[in-house]
Amino acid sequence: MGRMGAKSRRAMMFLLVAVVSLGLGAVPAAASEAVGAVFTMSNATAGNQVLVFARAADGTLSHVADYATDGEGSGGGLGSQGSVRLSDDGSWLLVVNAGSDEVSAFRVDGTTLALTGTVWSGGDLPISVDVHGDVVYVLNAGSANIAGFRLSGEGELSSIAAAIRPLSTPDAEPAQIEFSPDGRTLIVTEKNNNRILAYRVAASGVVSPAHVSDSAGTTPFGFEFDPTGRLIVSEAFGGAVDASAVSSYSLGSNRKASLIDGPIATTETAACWLVVTDNGAYAYAANTGSDTITGFGVGADGSLTILDEDGVTAVTGDVAVDLALSDGSQFLYSLGAGSDTISVFRIESGGALSLMETVTGLPVASVGLAAA
Repeated sequence: MGRMGAKSRRAMMFLLVAVVSLGLGAVPAAASEAVGAVFTMSNATAGNQVLVFARAADGTLSHVADYATDGEGSGGGLGSQGSVRLSDDGSWLLVVNAGSDEVSAFRVDGTTLALTGTVWSGGDLPISVDVHGDVVYVLNAGSANIAGFRLSGEGELSSIAAAIRPLSTPDAEPAQIEFSPDGRTLIVTEKNNNRILAYRVAASGVVSPAHVSDSAGTTPFGFEFDPTGRLIVSEAFGGAVDASAVSSYSLGSNRKASLIDGPIATTETAACWLVVTDNGAYAYAANTGSDTITGFGVGADGSLTILDEDGVTAVTGDVAVDLALSDGSQFLYSLGAGSDTISVFRIESGGALSLMETVTGLPVASVGLAAA
């Protein structure tokens, strides 16, 4: 997944024991070992499923199996980041079921998943989820709230008392929820209000009322923390042509998001999804309206420098709707909703991206992306 806290998961070598084609193409006979995995979900209304791909040492993917979530998808885009999320140690996978207002938990063993629980999300239309330790929070777009859960050692999810909090307004149109690296703060971006919300997390898992900060650019969307705890956020600017940007922020002791740098233009359209490399040196934004990825260098002071003057560090499949980094940030994965593909890029010296492979044949409603 490439997010802070998931940085040092061990590289695993495991044998592929299940090969399922189902329209995604058979696994090549030579692909007998994997060093990681990539996960997405079908988001199907007739029954949501997690699609599992084995990641080879060169970053390429082989479809392994599909696992039912025991929930239902929405059948379309969620307009969010973090709908499929790995725990920091890579042992749990959390998935939202937007059609049935549920969240599912899976135990992860390489490319093998075991469903351990599916529960009500605490609201309507869950679109993003995150976990820190044994505390899970879900972002419900339809009811404009967040809801907290405990994840037991057996993988069961149980509601935390008094852990449902509203967003800043009922029409917030949120995009993502994520814990800070220390787990003491929850961040939510609100697209409609151009706001960044910060909730203080107590040891009990209960959160305080949100501290509201204005976004530097309009339509804040996807975000990630760098290793120092700085927040880097994509800004879609309402989808205006070539108007997107990225900004960086620090979080003070009062949880206020203070601007460090930005908005720095991507020169592309609808920058929505964003990831930061494990070492914090680079950030990549997926420009949904341009089918491109814009890379930025991240300075020691949190400053941002675009890698390519034209904003095109890489070209994706049609309608790029999510990004994920492999453990160690050697490879970047982009989900193309318009082409039903996953594009595989190798991150080169200096942050350049080289296309390695395009995986085709994903279900038409696929959303969410996580990688190990």
